[in-house]
Amino acid sequence: MQRIRRLKDLPIISTALVIINCIIFLGGFFVQDQLHYLGGVQKTAIIEYREYGRLLWAMFLHSDISHLFNNMIILFFLGSMLEKEVGHIWFALIYFISGIGGNIASLAYKAAKMDESLSIGASGAVFGLDGLLLALVMFSPGFRNFASPTRVLLMILLSLYNGFVGQNIDNAAHVGGLVVGFVTGMIYIGFRKIIQKKH
Repeated sequence: MQRIRRLKDLPIISTALVIINCIIFLGGFFVQDQLHYLGGVQKTAIIEYREYGRLLWAMFLHSDISHLFNNMIILFFLGSMLEKEVGHIWFALIYFISGIGGNIASLAYKAAKMDESLSIGASGAVFGLDGLLLALVMFSPGFRNFASPTRVLLMILLSLYNGFVGQNIDNAAHVGGLVVGFVTGMIYIGFRKIIQKKH
């Protein structure tokens, strides 16, 4: 039983995601920018050629070491904490749903603006973790000792602001991932309350 509990507390999914992202990034050196062109979110490729897998694959591609490092450091430390709180399965679901949701928001923005640019990165999924954190500190009493909702909200607003004042940043993916992460976080909290009432 103790071994099972220890496994539940280990950040298995967070660590695996970081490793996979790093391996793919290193592999990209051998194929130059081909992975980006084959897997990035791009309007024509997804809408006209129906390459829907890009909405998933783009989450594992990064433009440079700084882009990778910034996303992975947040994914590991914030992810480790949240994975321990919600469990491996819920964490993986929220991460991937947020990332895909962020990429769908990015695609919708590109379609509206007739923008043919390419977007890559795990930022939408990482912002989804911010959304999950906000839902937990706002509506999960047992989690409020971590930080106040105000502090978490300020942290999120600062991250969004940095995105809007920066260059070549897909803010639609950030906002989309954040919203989806918050909503799925609320679904998780509601599901957990139903389970607790039954017991």
